[in-house]
Amino acid sequence: MKPRILFINPWIHDFAAFNLWARPLGLLKAVEYLSAFDAEVLFIDCADLSHPDQYGSGKYRSEIIQKPEMLKSVPRYFKRYGVSVEEFAARLKSVMPFDIVLMTSIMSYWYPGTQETIKLVREAAGDVPIILGGIYPTLYADHASRHSGADSIYIGSLNDRLLSLMQSFGITLSPVRKQIPHYTLNLHAQHFFAPLLTSTGCPFYCSYCASRLLAPRYEQKLLDCIAGEILELRARGVRNFVFYDDALLYNAEHHIKPLLELLLHKRLDVRLHAPNGLHARFIDDELARLMKSAGFTTIRLSLETIEGERQQATGGKVTNDDFERSVRSLQRAGFTKAQMGAYLLYGLPGQSLTEVEMGIAFLKKLDVRIYLAEFSPIRGTGCWDDLVKDEIIPRDLDPLLTNNTVFSYLYAGYDPVEVNRIKIDVKEYNRT
Repeated sequence: MKPRILFINPWIHDFAAFNLWARPLGLLKAVEYLSAFDAEVLFIDCADLSHPDQYGSGKYRSEIIQKPEMLKSVPRYFKRYGVSVEEFAARLKSVMPFDIVLMTSIMSYWYPGTQETIKLVREAAGDVPIILGGIYPTLYADHASRHSGADSIYIGSLNDRLLSLMQSFGITLSPVRKQIPHYTLNLHAQHFFAPLLTSTGCPFYCSYCASRLLAPRYEQKLLDCIAGEILELRARGVRNFVFYDDALLYNAEHHIKPLLELLLHKRLDVRLHAPNGLHARFIDDELARLMKSAGFTTIRLSLETIEGERQQATGGKVTNDDFERSVRSLQRAGFTKAQMGAYLLYGLPGQSLTEVEMGIAFLKKLDVRIYLAEFSPIRGTGCWDDLVKDEIIPRDLDPLLTNNTVFSYLYAGYDPVEVNRIKIDVKEYNRT
């Protein structure tokens, strides 16, 4: 009998969460990888989005739950985001029995949602082995091993190590076919949008980012493969495509520009979204026109800070002149404030609120929508090491306390009243 493998994307436990075209792409790639073997694939997404907006993003369903003890001092409601406990239990019952569970865990500070999901699987399925992979166990292998409840953790990128690990639990798989693209398996009930990953890793070394810890090598996919995926998904009715790349515009002359030209040649009626923060330095008039013509609807630019020394110290990926030049190119191409925004970090080590307000004034001058992003420290990065060195955080800080809401409140040293005033100001500006 074929082994029955259950893949689970667990709940999100957090103070706030919004589905900005989020899909567990790493887990979906694991499904795709194991589709080549003689096994039956089962899938449950606890963070599934049932009522998206016109572009495929939207609010998660949520329920207020008890805060973990170490977060009691944070004056915010703590919630479970995703399907209800009853709905998860019903889905779990409908796919039983299964021989092994492969689960992902994305944000490290979401591990309580992973713990709850594993606990309920244990109650329903007993001692069925559970393997946990994803960002959390990769960055916090020691913590995940002790506290997640999984039988084993999988660290790093997907490869044949997964087969060996599954075999250690008595699951031996035999190859029988070519891999089946995950988007053809109907794992989600409706195709509101499709995630695209045209490259892995990042060529930059930003001190606040974990990209190189998760994917040490930067590699771009072949354009024909990317275009083929888009064409097949469009034929299946998908209109919204979301780029998950960390460096989508790098090597633009040989990557994104010819890709967009190819899509234009195919005359596809699509909407393209880039929510992860684009490198503004690579946008010129030609690229901006291509992006507009090909259907880009959502553009987020990475600015982070306008303080020159901090820009260089955190990676040097953009200057204020680079940023302004790219914004003007996008505006000349026809992008509006509603379509184009910039991420501005606050809470970086040593960053004052005055610096943040200067960044806000800069973006207002450019007529760009502002997305304030609370800094969250990631173990293994340069910013983490600086915080430990300056004794702001202990080296063994629980990942729950790296939550961006929590870190800003407990460790940034800001006056909460001033932070709230700045947020209100930005909200009013974005609304006009």
